[in-house]
Amino acid sequence: MSGSHDAPLTLGLWLRMAHARLAPVIGPDEAARDLRRIAMHATGLSAAQLGIGGGDVLAPAAQAAADAMLAARLAHRPLAQILGAWPFYGRSFHVTQDTLVPRPDTETLIELALERPFSRMVDLGTGSGAIAVTLLAERADALGLASDISQAALEVAARNAQRHGVAARLDLRHADWWDGLAGVFDLIVSNPPYVTQADYARLAPEITQWEPRAALTPGGDGLAAYRQILGGLGPYLAAGGRCLVEIGAEQGRDVAAIFVAAGLVDVAVHADINGKDRVVSGRRGQ
Repeated sequence: MSGSHDAPLTLGLWLRMAHARLAPVIGPDEAARDLRRIAMHATGLSAAQLGIGGGDVLAPAAQAAADAMLAARLAHRPLAQILGAWPFYGRSFHVTQDTLVPRPDTETLIELALERPFSRMVDLGTGSGAIAVTLLAERADALGLASDISQAALEVAARNAQRHGVAARLDLRHADWWDGLAGVFDLIVSNPPYVTQADYARLAPEITQWEPRAALTPGGDGLAAYRQILGGLGPYLAAGGRCLVEIGAEQGRDVAAIFVAAGLVDVAVHADINGKDRVVSGRRGQ
């Protein structure tokens, strides 16, 4: 974008011009939030500096970077992919088009997992590694195994494990759920694909066009991954060990029934920060 009559473009003017273009696409509030993040990333300014720097002339390199990020956002690319990283449970995680963007709803699973001690955990379908890396970062004496069917996702997870100092305690495996895995764990966690085929068609283009479909939906009723995970956990879950999985808001009863059918006890459905069902947990009896 250029200022009128090629006058020097200030940061404040760029933000106003960019908002006029982006607001009709994603809404005015989200556009304002995203553009502030883009401006901070392009200029290196903090949030506080951005608030008082609207009159500053935008350097050519910063403007070029901001313009490129705006173009990507106008094409519905998620801001997390544009910036290359996204916050989750107080840490920054590298993300690419090969992984889901870590979401605040998933922090519910983290909170529940951390309520009790564990020494060896497995994260099935790890994606960016946000769950496994966070749990190991929060429990310095624990060991972990994380698997994914996507080799590209595992490379992202490895980068995040290195970033947060847990690579030596996290074994990353290329696997389809339990296939080829070994070990006994006192904590099994997963955020598997659970969106139904019908619901997937109604998701925002930021999701359907840019995030990996296989990580979002197994098709059909969305429950196939839970059947595979719970159906195969017999040799892997220690006595007294726990299993926690993220679910869709309407899947609590169905997934809880799968947990009960697998012989787990103390099965419960937990709500997320928005009051929607988000996690099902269960325990193997002693």
